[in-house]
Amino acid sequence: MAYLIKGAHVVDPQVGLDDVRDVLVDGKQIVEVAEAIEAGEGVEVIDGAGKYLVPGLVDMHVHFRDPGFEYKETIYTGSRAAAHGGFTDVATMPNTDPVTDNGAEIRYQIDTARKAGLVHIRPMGALTREEKGESLAEIGDMVMEGASAFSDDGHGVQSAGMMKTCMAYVSQFDRVVCAHCEVESLTKNGVVNSGRAATRLGMFGWPPFGEELEIYRDIELCRSTGCALHICHISTAKGLELVKAAKAEGLPVTCEVTPHHLFLCEDDITDAYDTNLKMNPPLRKASDAKALRDGIVDGSIDCVVTDHAPHAKHEKDCEWEIAFFGTIGLETSLPLMLTNMVSAGRMSWSRLVEVMAINPRRLLRVTPVKIEAGSQADLTLIDPTHEFVVTEDYFQSKSKNSAFLGAHLTGCATDVLKAGKRTLADGVVVA
Repeated sequence: MAYLIKGAHVVDPQVGLDDVRDVLVDGKQIVEVAEAIEAGEGVEVIDGAGKYLVPGLVDMHVHFRDPGFEYKETIYTGSRAAAHGGFTDVATMPNTDPVTDNGAEIRYQIDTARKAGLVHIRPMGALTREEKGESLAEIGDMVMEGASAFSDDGHGVQSAGMMKTCMAYVSQFDRVVCAHCEVESLTKNGVVNSGRAATRLGMFGWPPFGEELEIYRDIELCRSTGCALHICHISTAKGLELVKAAKAEGLPVTCEVTPHHLFLCEDDITDAYDTNLKMNPPLRKASDAKALRDGIVDGSIDCVVTDHAPHAKHEKDCEWEIAFFGTIGLETSLPLMLTNMVSAGRMSWSRLVEVMAINPRRLLRVTPVKIEAGSQADLTLIDPTHEFVVTEDYFQSKSKNSAFLGAHLTGCATDVLKAGKRTLADGVVVA
């Protein structure tokens, strides 16, 4: 199928493009980018007037729960949510059942995603067998089958010696170790940020240094092993300072941030005890959120991710202490960034493309997508003016546990091409 995206404002800093262009796609590739292209016979025109066209968005931290927890989300429903949110690629975390700790589990996810046909799935493999932190997972086997990176996400590798072994081994395969930084002996029983929030709400606190201490440890292990290290869902100003110092030293250290840690804080948790605001790591202080917003603009944070964590209604509609951690995010990530950062004048479109498309591909060792002839046609078309209210009916995800229900947002993806296939058309997922 051939498509001509007509009159969109194309933004791609990789090729120095920030202007109105026509883009012709034929098959899986972009075949022409020019100021004016005539639509030939059999070419479907997509009206891009007033919209922005960018390389397909990438979320390098999602949980699709498949296999093992399909009642929360499946690869198909998660892919629908991703396409609806404007994404062409997602990296799935390995804390499935069974854990994604061998090549067969990597292959299952890739094959299942191919059948769904909506997004590219880039599975992450576990660092240790069953994510128990005791012995190496089948790293080489998973690389052969297409693992994009490695993580024991859901909890940190508690043994420093084991983490060093993991990083030394992964470093041989040109892959990144993505570290969920949490010292569990410090965070045990914690369900909300330590300090004012815990005292006000009468709940066990989760101290920031439970995260920061392991960030420090893993940076030291990066220095020792030379392994590329990526800090998952960073949530504190001090943690970010540690990453900045490592980068200044020239260490291969990167980090990511979620929209909920950028735009929410512990003050948003009221005595209504909305469990959609319970996540891991927890919402921190307003000053932390501001530091993270500054970091995403100044380049010290490399990418925005959602940590899309779907849960069934009964797992959230209960007492805070026993509710599951996590919020869904694939379908609100781009609108939140547009509303709070781009439209607010805090972030340029080029920087948005860097943190939501370019940098994640680089970290996942995925071939770059550029808006130029010959590149794979993974593209996202965005309407920056569309206004909507986040409701449960808005979501394509199987679960509805969003921390942003009721939010008034402006801007969203209207069309997505994945390898030249239109997976989102005028805001509707093309199944």
